Amino acid sequence: MAKRKKDDEYRTFQDEWTEEFAFVERAGSAVCLICNDKITSLKRSNVKRHFDTRHATFASKYPAGDSRKKACQELLSRVQASQQQLRVWTRQGDYNSASFAGSLAIVRNGKPFTDGEYAKTFMLDVANELFDDLPNKDKIIKRIQDMPLSARTVHDRTIVMANKVEETQVKDINAAPFFSLALDESTDMCDRQFGEVMSLVIRVINFIVARALNDRQFKTLLDEVNNYPGLLLHSNVRWLSRGKVLSRFAACLNEIRTFLEMKGVGHPELADTEWLLKFYYLVDLTEHLNQLNVKMQGIGNTVLSLQQAVFAFENKLELFITDLETGRLLHFEKLSQFKDACTASEPIQNLDLHQLAGCTSSLLQSFKARFGEFREHTRLFKFITHPNECSLNTADLNYIPGVSVRDFEAEVADLKASDMWVNKFKSLNEDLERITRQKAELASKHMWTEMKKLQPEDQLILKTWNALPVTYHTLQRQQGYERLHALLLTTDHPADVVSVGGVSVDGETG
Repeated sequence: MAKRKKDDEYRTFQDEWTEEFAFVERAGSAVCLICNDKITSLKRSNVKRHFDTRHATFASKYPAGDSRKKACQELLSRVQASQQQLRVWTRQGDYNSASFAGSLAIVRNGKPFTDGEYAKTFMLDVANELFDDLPNKDKIIKRIQDMPLSARTVHDRTIVMANKVEETQVKDINAAPFFSLALDESTDMCDRQFGEVMSLVIRVINFIVARALNDRQFKTLLDEVNNYPGLLLHSNVRWLSRGKVLSRFAACLNEIRTFLEMKGVGHPELADTEWLLKFYYLVDLTEHLNQLNVKMQGIGNTVLSLQQAVFAFENKLELFITDLETGRLLHFEKLSQFKDACTASEPIQNLDLHQLAGCTSSLLQSFKARFGEFREHTRLFKFITHPNECSLNTADLNYIPGVSVRDFEAEVADLKASDMWVNKFKSLNEDLERITRQKAELASKHMWTEMKKLQPEDQLILKTWNALPVTYHTLQRQQGYERLHALLLTTDHPADVVSVGGVSVDGETG
């Protein structure tokens, strides 16, 4: 009997798992607050194994104790706030929460809006069998039948949620003491000039993918001619990368033309040279911007690495301008292939690449304007890792709110004279160089999971600064460096910060 009682306890969710492993109980399962995965077998060993293997970064960042307890409570608060927001949406729109929950599940998984009707039919078939012995079965069936999940409803619910999420993000950004920097590939790319191109791409994709019959027929056509996995659905929620949508569209373009012709749908632009010129330019440029995004995302990125990524991309934009002006197109693979095809069919045809060079020049100017503060405070950024080599002027120090310029200058002078602390920062830079080399090697092998296991650079920097004795109180984290570190990861213009995906407490992109 004692063993049976112990087994029962092991198969019951324990409240302490929330603070130890960031799990909560939901519908008889243990649900991870970090990744939302479910564990149906309620054993401590299963929950612990998931936490240790899937969220090692979170575990190291928040060691067991008060630190982890606080972080897990913050995660729980966010989940509860999200559930409360779903109820708010329901009240505001006079819709039932199940309809919003179903719509959210559809768009989260990248499914077409038409899958709502399929999901409803599936639930009705299952409910007829699953609840057959329940006295209120008819009531359950009626509720499922009355739940609106048509393609139009899913679309409308998605827009409502997307608008609310955007409103909340703007509110949080304005209220946040600091926030991380990421770049959306839609950054001021001559929007008016290329808006019509993207608009047509979205219309065609929605015609094919958002209609279940068309989607099946198109995939059948693809199976007959190649192994392309199909198109990606683009929606206003922007969970899907615009670059990936364009790339997939370009790969299927011949099949798209054939399919539209079969359906009697006319889009002459898809065969128009000028339209295709802009289209393939967008395909290549968004690919370059996606690569920049990858560099600017991730765990532990410092303002120095973000600055270097932006400056490097500005240099590349200047290279792209020359590439377009000379017609070499060494950095525009798809555009080059299109140009070669046009030249082969019509040797005397003149493609207006200078127009595209002008657009790229506008993008470069937009970058320089948007990230102007990066250039203004280069010395201040370098000071984070090279305080023994940098000389900051009054303007640099005035950028740090609340710092005593007198004390700051005096303590930096003391630090530069101390071989022990100078060597400490030299060791820091050696470690940062080692991590950079490891990242490059792992990235070349596409070993993204292994890359996440590397020690975050910001932790190394903070650890070094926190090692300073109290005699450097102005430079210590709680008084000087913390302000500097937070300030360098912020901006006075929230509109300059465009997020790509969500970031959880442990910095894992979602």
